[in-house]
Order: sequence, then structure tokens, then C-alpha cells
Amino acid sequence: MNENKIKPHIYSDIINMIAKNVHENAKAHGFWEKWKNDGECIALMHSELSEALEALRQNPRQQDEHCPENLNVTVELADCVIRIFDYAEANGLNIGDALIAKHNYNCDRPYKHGKKI
Repeated sequence: MNENKIKPHIYSDIINMIAKNVHENAKAHGFWEKWKNDGECIALMHSELSEALEALRQNPRQQDEHCPENLNVTVELADCVIRIFDYAEANGLNIGDALIAKHNYNCDRPYKHGKKI
């Protein structure tokens, strides 16, 4: 057994609880007054990753304006995770189980998954 594998029953519930809280907060702040289509949601996730890339390009060590205890790039990555969790919860997707299952699957894959890069 790979020591990096995660026991699903412990963390999946926590991840799903965070996703639920994220989604409830988004709804409370009006972000789900009108149902968003899947493509729009994916584009919003992608935009957060683009903002993370831009943060790295501008100044990799820049503190975030709204969360100054964190780097800007870290907050933009968190924004992406928040969008993913929000979407998953809104669509009844068990993101906790999927995240852990995929990580555990990756633990047993070959070095670089058999690729050269």
C-alpha cells in the first residue's frame, strides 16, 4: 500500500462539508439567483487559474490585498477551488469522494504516469 493514499471516510466528509458551506455562502450572496450553465461555471474556474498565472507573472511573492496573510497566487488558487466546490455542491457531485479516489488512483500510477514529460 502506498503511504500517500488517503483514507476516504475521514476526509471525504470534511471536503464535502466545505463544499456545502462554500455553496451556501455563494447562494446567500446572490450568486445562484439565476442558474448558471456548466460552461459558464467551468469558464469561471478557468478565469481564477488565469488570475493565479497573472499573479505569478507580476510578482510571485506579492501578498494578497484582501487576505494579506497569504500570497496573491495562493488566494487565486483558493478562488479556483472555491468555484469548483461551489459547482460540485450545486450539481450534487460528491467532490470529496472523487478527489480522494483520484488521488489514491494516482498513488499507484507509474513514475510520471509512463510519460516523458
